[in-house]
Amino acid sequence: MINGQMYAYGAESSKIREIFSYACARKEEIGAENVFDFSLGNPSIPAPEEVRASIERSLAEVSAAELHGYTPAPGLPAAREAVAASLNRRFGTAYTAADVFMTVGAAASVSCTLHAVACPGDEVIVIAPYFPEYRVWIEVAGATCVEVPADPETFQVDPAAVEAAITSRTAAVIVDSPNNPTGAVYTRETIERLAAVLERANAAREAELGRPQPIVLISDEPYREITYGAEVPWVPSIYEHTVVCYSYSKSLSLPGERVGWILVPQVGEGARRVMAAVAGAARALGFVCAPALFQRVVADCVDVPSDVAAYARNRELLSSALSAYGYEYVEPDGAFYLWVRALEPDAEAFCERARAYELLPVPSNSFGVEGWVRVGYCVAPEVIERSLPAWRKLAEDYGVCGC
Repeated sequence: MINGQMYAYGAESSKIREIFSYACARKEEIGAENVFDFSLGNPSIPAPEEVRASIERSLAEVSAAELHGYTPAPGLPAAREAVAASLNRRFGTAYTAADVFMTVGAAASVSCTLHAVACPGDEVIVIAPYFPEYRVWIEVAGATCVEVPADPETFQVDPAAVEAAITSRTAAVIVDSPNNPTGAVYTRETIERLAAVLERANAAREAELGRPQPIVLISDEPYREITYGAEVPWVPSIYEHTVVCYSYSKSLSLPGERVGWILVPQVGEGARRVMAAVAGAARALGFVCAPALFQRVVADCVDVPSDVAAYARNRELLSSALSAYGYEYVEPDGAFYLWVRALEPDAEAFCERARAYELLPVPSNSFGVEGWVRVGYCVAPEVIERSLPAWRKLAEDYGVCGC
């Protein structure tokens, strides 16, 4: 027998991964230099030299049994302590290793958290447009994904719309800032207004049930370090019932190494139960023991900065050209995606037309909205430069080129 739900997820595939696979095949056919793949959030910027130094130090100084063996399920104490200490330095907090659970990347962070806080029949609110895998992870946890549109002008969270969507079954809300796919950074005011909405809902729920049952705010933050001058508020300082999910895929350019963490601030009995449930979810899902070598890298490189300047140059190169060609887009304050309005209402049709020019953005349909495309500019700058004539021809094809 085959699990029908799992078969369906595998058969439909991720649109992002589907386009990436097409790009790989197309590069084999016509040459990589002729294909303009903007599908995957795969950093082209190399990992910092500190990562190499950490790996070489571990290879020289750590025994093979420790280097390649299992770690404690929550992670190496040194890695957890390093993460907590780094957060304390940055945000004036007082976290300890007990607040941190090391994970197998961002997917494990969010998936374990959802399984920890949501029960079958519950609802989880996402802000559309949103990362498509959220729906999969929510549904596998037995919950229902409830889409709430972002503000259509700013792509900030619309707290009033979230409030209208909250029901007695709402277990969690996911926010992703800097946002994938729009690049929007949620302002402190936005998060404070959202927190006020959740506090009102929590108070009403406690009055009805006679016991606290707070809505958890899941702050998914793999792009936190990649911003262009905008402040990314520290969400747990604004809303107590926050769980932070993090990955080093983007900040240290380590997407294939699958290492990250979950932070559950231990502010009370409820938080301790959440952390125990996170540990249980990791066990049940088979996500125990993040890669041992890269936990050591985290301990050594926890404060190493991202090369944001390189992404900023790519952003300027791509956005200035597309603007000149007549495209509309959202100015990204963070991450490394340009959210571009498709040149026709059907984003899927627009992307099919773009393929004729070997341009491979991702249509917005899988992100929960219509009429846009995501263009990942985490590629090498020469890919953007070579793609510009194709973007111009595509605009001319639609009769909108302003140059």
